[in-house]
Amino acid sequence: MDQTLTLLQIVVTAITAIAASSGFWVFINRKRNINSLTRQLLIGLAHDRIVTLSLEFIGRGWITQEEHENLYVFLYNPYQLMGGDGSVLRLMDDINKLPIRSVPLHNILKEIKNDDK
Repeated sequence: MDQTLTLLQIVVTAITAIAASSGFWVFINRKRNINSLTRQLLIGLAHDRIVTLSLEFIGRGWITQEEHENLYVFLYNPYQLMGGDGSVLRLMDDINKLPIRSVPLHNILKEIKNDDK
């Protein structure tokens, strides 16, 4: 019983010493900053991709159902949930006004090749 109590005291003392040390808090703050920077970077990349794709679709004048779903599910919704500032909201409203076309993939590829010429 005495050994168990002594071991418990040592463990509690060690944990308290680690928590009280400045190095521990520097480590925690550095992790927070990295997470914050990573979050900002992801929001920025999502914003850029949403703007790029939206302008492409709006310029084309139509969107496929798959493109619309991918834009919302994989970019816009996570962007909003991560704290995106809503600056792409007007573009997304314009996207929602586009006609949805059902275009076979080979036709889209052919159109892209013709645009490159």
